[in-house]
Amino acid sequence: MNSLYSHQLSYMDWADLKNKGKNELNEVLANTRAELRELRFDSHTLKQVHKIKEARKTIARIQTLLRQR
Repeated sequence: MNSLYSHQLSYMDWADLKNKGKNELNEVLANTRAELRELRFDSHTLKQVHKIKEARKTIARIQTLLRQR
Protein backbone atom coordinates (compact mmCIF):
# COMPACT_ATOMS: atom_id res chain seq x y z
CA MET A 1 0.00 0.00 0.00
CA ASN A 2 1.26 3.48 -0.85
CA SER A 3 2.56 5.55 2.05
CA LEU A 4 0.40 8.49 1.00
CA TYR A 5 -2.70 6.62 2.08
CA SER A 6 -1.39 6.20 5.61
CA HIS A 7 -0.80 9.94 6.08
CA GLN A 8 -3.12 12.01 8.14
CA LEU A 9 -2.79 15.22 6.09
CA SER A 10 -6.38 15.16 4.98
CA TYR A 11 -7.54 14.81 8.59
CA MET A 12 -5.92 18.00 9.86
CA ASP A 13 -8.43 20.23 11.54
CA TRP A 14 -8.66 23.99 11.71
CA ALA A 15 -7.01 24.31 15.15
CA ASP A 16 -3.94 22.31 14.06
CA LEU A 17 -3.54 24.42 10.95
CA LYS A 18 -3.96 27.75 12.76
CA ASN A 19 -1.04 26.94 15.05
CA LYS A 20 1.38 26.41 12.16
CA GLY A 21 3.62 29.09 10.70
CA LYS A 22 3.54 30.30 7.12
CA ASN A 23 6.43 28.06 6.01
CA GLU A 24 4.87 25.02 7.66
CA LEU A 25 1.54 25.77 5.98
CA ASN A 26 3.22 26.01 2.59
CA GLU A 27 4.90 22.65 3.21
CA VAL A 28 1.63 21.01 4.28
CA LEU A 29 -0.09 22.57 1.25
CA ALA A 30 2.49 21.08 -1.12
CA ASN A 31 2.22 17.67 0.55
CA THR A 32 -1.58 17.72 0.46
CA ARG A 33 -1.58 18.69 -3.22
CA ALA A 34 0.77 15.78 -3.93
CA GLU A 35 -1.51 13.47 -1.97
CA LEU A 36 -4.55 14.70 -3.91
CA ARG A 37 -2.74 14.17 -7.21
CA GLU A 38 -1.89 10.58 -6.24
CA LEU A 39 -5.45 9.94 -5.09
CA ARG A 40 -6.83 11.19 -8.40
CA PHE A 41 -4.47 9.00 -10.41
CA ASP A 42 -5.44 5.97 -8.34
CA SER A 43 -9.16 6.82 -8.19
CA HIS A 44 -10.20 3.76 -10.21
CA THR A 45 -8.64 1.44 -7.60
CA LEU A 46 -9.21 3.62 -4.53
CA LYS A 47 -11.43 2.10 -1.85
CA GLN A 48 -11.82 5.24 0.25
CA VAL A 49 -12.93 7.88 -2.22
CA HIS A 50 -13.84 10.28 0.60
CA LYS A 51 -10.12 11.03 1.00
CA ILE A 52 -10.23 13.07 -2.23
CA LYS A 53 -12.88 15.35 -0.75
CA GLU A 54 -11.00 15.65 2.56
CA ALA A 55 -7.77 16.57 0.77
CA ARG A 56 -9.57 19.26 -1.23
CA LYS A 57 -11.07 20.71 1.94
CA THR A 58 -7.69 20.73 3.68
CA ILE A 59 -6.16 22.57 0.72
CA ALA A 60 -8.96 25.17 0.92
CA ARG A 61 -8.41 25.61 4.67
CA ILE A 62 -4.68 26.14 4.21
CA GLN A 63 -5.19 28.63 1.38
CA THR A 64 -7.68 30.55 3.53
CA LEU A 65 -5.19 30.77 6.40
CA LEU A 66 -2.39 31.88 4.06
CA ARG A 67 -4.58 34.65 2.64
CA GLN A 68 -5.45 35.87 6.13
CA ARG A 69 -1.79 36.25 7.09
